[in-house]
Amino acid sequence: MLLFRGIWNLALVCAASLALAAAALADEVRVVSSGGFAPAFQALAAEFERTTGHHLITQWGPSMGETAGAIPKRLERGEAIDVVVMVGYALDDMVRQGKVVPGSGVLLARSRIGAAVRAGARKPDISTVAALKTALLKARSIAYSDSASGVYLSKVLFPRLGIAEQIKDKSRMIPADPVGLSVARGEAELGFQQVAELKAVPGIDLVGVLPAEANTVTLYSAGVVVGARSAEAGRALIRFLASPASAAAINQTGLEAASLVGDK
Repeated sequence: MLLFRGIWNLALVCAASLALAAAALADEVRVVSSGGFAPAFQALAAEFERTTGHHLITQWGPSMGETAGAIPKRLERGEAIDVVVMVGYALDDMVRQGKVVPGSGVLLARSRIGAAVRAGARKPDISTVAALKTALLKARSIAYSDSASGVYLSKVLFPRLGIAEQIKDKSRMIPADPVGLSVARGEAELGFQQVAELKAVPGIDLVGVLPAEANTVTLYSAGVVVGARSAEAGRALIRFLASPASAAAINQTGLEAASLVGDK
């Protein structure tokens, strides 16, 4: 009996030692993700933590803009961040500015712009470019984001459609917050943002994706921040997010996983 107790106690000590060793190898990974990839990240975070033992500390912020939470502003202030997930060309800018490690960027997903109305409201026809133009002209109020989709709409699409001046006074760029919230509260009749961001907001109905001729593809990429405290764990996170195993969860949010369409 004494021998058995000794063996049992030794086993408990070994198990505790292994647990401590695993904990010692685990890292805290501080991540800031753009809202466009947020629903996918939230769906995958727990699985990454479970399989690696690493702990994720996550915040959200737009890929561009002047708000305090915007990722470029956070990096400019020197916040302690290990990994950023943001619009691809904005990530490239951060590499050029010396904020993100060169060569660490990995494409995660593609995204397209959609439109939404308040839940239960009539859905306008946006199936063609002509129908979309009519819907914009008829809408009493329009909202779009201050990130990639909103920049494209206000600087490229609206002028191309020849209606920028006609809709200027009833259009509003929403800083930082999801556009869907403004639509759900009735502050905007028609809202535009990345489909994944719209789908994550309750109280609205997705009208659909903008027609291909009027849409643009936004790429979401992840990179390791220069001076990251948990750089290796951060790289492990990026590999996980970009893996085929994560593709189904990414696609379910309205994005297109890069691993399934052969992107590099």
